[in-house]
Amino acid sequence: MAMRKTFLETDRIYHVFTKSIAGYRIFCNVAEFVRMKEAICFYQYEGQPLRLSEYMRLIEFGEDFYNYSSVLKEKKKLVEIIAYCLMPTHLHLVVKQLKENGVSRFVGNTLNSYTRYFNIRHSRKGPLWQGKFKNVLVESTEELLHLTRYVHLNPVTAGLVTNAGEWLASSYKEYVSKVNKGDKICRYHDVLEINFKEYANFVEDMVDYYRQLAVYKSMLLD
Repeated sequence: MAMRKTFLETDRIYHVFTKSIAGYRIFCNVAEFVRMKEAICFYQYEGQPLRLSEYMRLIEFGEDFYNYSSVLKEKKKLVEIIAYCLMPTHLHLVVKQLKENGVSRFVGNTLNSYTRYFNIRHSRKGPLWQGKFKNVLVESTEELLHLTRYVHLNPVTAGLVTNAGEWLASSYKEYVSKVNKGDKICRYHDVLEINFKEYANFVEDMVDYYRQLAVYKSMLLD
């Protein structure tokens, strides 16, 4: 993988990651994980005529929701979501840029939207994220496959769950089973050939290694 370039190339895949200020917990409950997932879905499209909060009210009250959903589907995407994992203090996104400056626009809109939501919800002010997001260019299909495993194993490595399938705030289930259309936000079939059972084994076979690696890293940082 190649580290950040000043210009992100269209039709290339990037691992995007960012974390909260000073390890601040930014996802405190299921509702907040869901809100970020909704933001990721919503802001992958360009030229939104309303904010996510307004869109969510349409969903809640059913006012013109189906009409706007149709409009949303007709809009052009800035990025394609390939994989994601939301952690209590940070997040990982694997995305393919579809339009010039698409990744920056998508990430900026998504993070800003969640900051507004979180600050109102917790009666706080100020930034939530630690500086500019980071990204790494993914240069091969093999790198991409291993990257998705790393992303999906984050909650296991952190000791939050015992297996990747227990963590609801990631795209892992989209890789190992059929999910309802409304719960699916990733489109990876154009870049990866995934067999549900084989991918699950591919991920589970590395659980112990990733846990040991996390222990070694923590020892070096102590």
